[in-house]
Amino acid sequence: MGRIVFWLRNRRPVTLVVLGYSFYIFCGFVLLCLPFAHAQPGLSPLDHLFIATSAVSTTGLATISPGGSYSFFGEIVILGLIQLGGIGYMTLGSFVMLAVRHRLDDVHQGVARKAFVLPQDMDVARFIRGVVAFTLIIESIGAIGLAWLFARAGTPDPIWNGIFHSISAFCTAGFSLFDNSLEDYGADIGINLVIVALCYLGAIGFIVMSDWWLWATTRRSPSLTSRIIVRVTLWLALIGTIVIALTDPALAQLGITERLLASLFQVMTAMTTVGFDTFTIANLGSATILLLIVAMVMGASPSGTGGGIKSTTVGIFYGAVRGALAGRSRIQLLGQSISEARVHMAMAAFGMYMGTLIIGVAALMLVEPHDFADLLFESVSAIGTVGLSLGVTGDLSTAGKWIVIAMMFAGRLGPITIGVAVFPKPSEVDEFRRAPADVAV
Repeated sequence: MGRIVFWLRNRRPVTLVVLGYSFYIFCGFVLLCLPFAHAQPGLSPLDHLFIATSAVSTTGLATISPGGSYSFFGEIVILGLIQLGGIGYMTLGSFVMLAVRHRLDDVHQGVARKAFVLPQDMDVARFIRGVVAFTLIIESIGAIGLAWLFARAGTPDPIWNGIFHSISAFCTAGFSLFDNSLEDYGADIGINLVIVALCYLGAIGFIVMSDWWLWATTRRSPSLTSRIIVRVTLWLALIGTIVIALTDPALAQLGITERLLASLFQVMTAMTTVGFDTFTIANLGSATILLLIVAMVMGASPSGTGGGIKSTTVGIFYGAVRGALAGRSRIQLLGQSISEARVHMAMAAFGMYMGTLIIGVAALMLVEPHDFADLLFESVSAIGTVGLSLGVTGDLSTAGKWIVIAMMFAGRLGPITIGVAVFPKPSEVDEFRRAPADVAV
């Protein structure tokens, strides 16, 4: 045991993040394989691995029905994996260490920064305490509200459904105990708004919550990161909702209130990468599907529970385009210059994301007979840890399931983590040996 601890302490934080999520998935897989975790016989071990990976990555894609295939124990296991995946690797262990020792060692601090993509000036210990407190408070309020709304709607087991869907929504996992997600509640304004609120609170990230709590209590100005996240999220949600409500032919058959509610929800489910739906995605128009793909690629926010390239990366790209067209050498957002290191990181995140996506789509096309658009949507959903599907997931072959499992795992780690793990850090000698060169763009 001592050798294992020594070995772990000498690993890079990114390596520990990969090992940590792998360990969570393995434990979940073992528990889901237990006979008393099943509600029906004949379930495949590969399906258990798929569900475990989907839960830890907070994706929500499922090859079998979570509500119909697993017993109450199995559902608890899935919910536990969602919670662990949603609040981040080592959060629970770090919180326990803080409760016992009142401090974090260097290993826990390094891994927490990698797992949550924290700025260097953020206090990790205070951040971890805030994550746990904020998570428990929001999920509890959401569970109470949903339990009451489900009971009012005549849903069986409203308390358990309220707890399960509250945690699944806040962690942007998209797992539902209903076979058709939340489509039976498309016209229920209360359930829709509670789910939307939970998803956005989880997706905008714990950095924003920490900053705005400090603003409310100490009047300290929110960080640039928080302001970018809030503005990008609000603008994308507003534009997406209006465009879909005005243009989608399937939603045009609904009344104005239900149409706006459905448009708001579908944009939210793609942006926050939660994967719930209140309207059958396959019935939406092609333009709407394309818009949802774009929203899934953009994704949630750093340190949040969602996936995608992140809203801050979108903001930096917007600033880069605007700056280039204006002839500025420095990128500015909200009146502040962005460091070159962050710009390079944003470009790297986008490049790694798109590279992983292209490889995933190509791999699925080699083993699956579905249309390109369906496989593209499935791949974007898997890498973005979204969980939406055009009906491909349940028909995946064995090879297809392994490919989607790999994409979900890669999406949970994030493009930067994958890049750091794949590409070794150059030595300082290499850095200074190469003179900068000009290049045409």
